[in-house]
This record gives sequence, C-alpha cells and structure tokens, in this order.
Amino acid sequence: MFESLGLTPVEESVYLALLRKRQSTVPELAQQVGENPRVVRAATERLEDLGFVSRRVGSGTRLVATRPDVAVNALVVRRTAEFGAARRAAERMAAEFPQELLTSPDELLEIVTGRAAVEAQFVQLSHGVTNELLVLDRPPYVQEVAAANLPENELLSRQASVRGIYAPEAFELPGAFEQAMAAVAAGEQARVHTDVPLKLAISDRSVALLPLASERAVDAALVIRAPMVVSALVKLFEMLWVQATPLPVWDPERPAPGGDELDLRLLGLLATGLKDEAIARELGVSVRTLGRRSSALLTTLGARTRFQAGLQAGRRGLA
Repeated sequence: MFESLGLTPVEESVYLALLRKRQSTVPELAQQVGENPRVVRAATERLEDLGFVSRRVGSGTRLVATRPDVAVNALVVRRTAEFGAARRAAERMAAEFPQELLTSPDELLEIVTGRAAVEAQFVQLSHGVTNELLVLDRPPYVQEVAAANLPENELLSRQASVRGIYAPEAFELPGAFEQAMAAVAAGEQARVHTDVPLKLAISDRSVALLPLASERAVDAALVIRAPMVVSALVKLFEMLWVQATPLPVWDPERPAPGGDELDLRLLGLLATGLKDEAIARELGVSVRTLGRRSSALLTTLGARTRFQAGLQAGRRGLA
C-alpha cells in the first residue's frame, strides 16, 4: 500500500499492526508481526523518522501510530520540497557544463520503435520543455484526438511558448478542429500550411522528434540531439512559419457577415483547406447546405475560392 512512499513490507506490517493496537511496545509488535525484535525496532525507528509513528507522552517505550492521512500528507509535503530542491540543484549543475560534454556521440541519435514508445517519447519531450515547443502537425497520429493535447495543455499552463503549423488534413479527424481552437484559446500560436512535409516536435531548440518513415509515422521515430541537425530542423520550421497562414479564430462577440455564427465558424474552417465532408461534419450540416452557404460567403467577401474566402476573412478580422 505504501511502497510508493518508500516503506518496506516489514515497515508497513509494523505500522498496520500498530494502527490496530493503537499503542504497543517493540516486543509486542514483534510478536504480532512475527518478526525479530531487532528488525521491528529498526522498522519503528524509520517509521518514527517518516512521521508514521510517535512515542506516547510520558513513556519512552510505547509507540502510537499517526493517522494515515495525516502521516502521508505530511510526507508528501516534505518530499515535494526535497524534489524541488533536487531539481534546482540539477539545473545549477547542468548550467555549469556545455551540452556537448553531457551528451556522448551515441546519444545524439536514438531510434524509438512501437506506438506506445513513440507516444511516451513525445510526452517525455513535452514535459522537458522549459521555454518553447515547435510542432509540425499532420496525420497519422499515435494518440487519440481526445488525448493528443494533454502534454501541450500542461506546457501552456506553465506559460511555455507553443507554436504549431497544421496541415489541412490534420483537421479531418472528428473533433480535431475544435481541439485546435481550444489550444489556441489556451495560448498556442497556430498557423496552417498547405504543404507540411513531415511530423516534427522540437523542444527548446535542442531535441527533435520526427518519424523514421512517413508511411509508418506512428510506428517508429528518431530522437535527435545533434545540435547542427536540430538547428537545421528549426530553420525548416521557421521557413514554413513565415509562409503559413494564421489559423482563423472566430470571436462570438463579433458578428459574421449576415450575422450568423455558423458562417463565422465556416470562415475559420474554410481557411484550413478542409474537405467539404469534414467541414460539414464539424458544423453539423449537410454537404449541400455547406455548398450553399459557402457560395454566399464567397459573394459577400468577393473571393474566388473557398480557401481565399477564409484567408480574406482572417485579414479583415471576421474570423
């Protein structure tokens, strides 16, 4: 039960026995748990250090168990402070050494295989971000849509910078566009590019994660720490960022052309380059209704194509 807190099986048995008896001496506890008194004495001393056991006032021999919730909460607070101090010490130590000295040549490139391992690697990379996460987003995906933004949400809650460039096909999964909108509302900077060449995540411009093969993008990935290669991938991201179009976000307080909120949402979806079927599914309308409303918006905005309509709406502040 308390193994995660560092208690041994003997220490846990002694503590549970003391909880049942309320107060006992070491010999009494040894008899209850069937252990050598010397072993039990050592266990009670450690339990006392951890705050699970105290001595009865006026008696140096009888031991009393602390309530489990009180003992565990106090220990968690203490461990949290200890871990915080250890993290700060590690950061100071890392700052004293160049990254090249901390990374051996065989650690500059790592191959991760298996969907679970690739997903775990992305979560680990995200948790390691201190300042900035850069992402090129396109299918296929190793995670379900509902879970894909959890690491990013944690980053945004820490005020880290997150920039993402989406391929239009990234929004074809049900719920994907709404999730992207939620990320933007939480602080992500998002843009759309019609030619995102690969999936990519870069942590603090020092570690990159990208698929080993595009056709099996969720089955194997490369973890790259080689500074020159990561720098080149950052430059690729920045080039695409300049070319990409900001993802339009509708504002419920600002009326759309014609005063219809559905049109406002439609404008944002048009700018993503999504197919008609995917847009209709996101809006909950038929493809025929979508075509009629899209044509009306094209006329209102003076645009020749749907994609152009979405971009013009973004520039005019309508989406």
